[in-house]
Amino acid sequence: MSIDSQYFADLYADNEDPWAFRTRWYERRKRELIMACLPRQRFACVYEPACANGELSALLAERCTRLICQDLDSTAVGLARQRLQGLAHVSVEQARLPGDWPDQRFDLIVLSEVGYYLSVEAWREVIERSRHSLTEDGGLLACHWRHAIDGCPQDGPQVQAALAEHLGLHRVVLHEEADFQLAYWCRQPRAVDLEETCP
Repeated sequence: MSIDSQYFADLYADNEDPWAFRTRWYERRKRELIMACLPRQRFACVYEPACANGELSALLAERCTRLICQDLDSTAVGLARQRLQGLAHVSVEQARLPGDWPDQRFDLIVLSEVGYYLSVEAWREVIERSRHSLTEDGGLLACHWRHAIDGCPQDGPQVQAALAEHLGLHRVVLHEEADFQLAYWCRQPRAVDLEETCP
């Protein structure tokens, strides 16, 4: 992570939900859009770095066999573990991007609201690691705020543009609004898995 860890420690010092993930309609709606844009009903192994307090993680956990969540901040990790307690197929780890990237393959990687905290070089490394970590039918979902954030090395449009330029996958979903952009990329040029499974 290119932003110093103290930045996040300060955010969580007096607030367990500094971005109001739990309470804002905007955030709830965005999570629902993220889940609706996933073109498969189920995933085998999902990786979510920068999971924050685990609100999106809880929804991802319903759609996969294995979920690995990570966050840089120890308070966020503790909150996510509380949010996801009792889910044996979920693990939450304290880790720093891109250096602590897991050495395994995923059929879904979720990069939500994280890219602008990284330098251009570190974000390029995340993109490379993502591409090499995906299974043959794997996909990557990225969602970022489109406005500048004080103190961050990049903004959302830069982050999403770097994915478009360097990921080398098929973009099969693109959702743009005034405030955020959401895209889903996959190795196979198909939009939706039509082979539904029973819940």
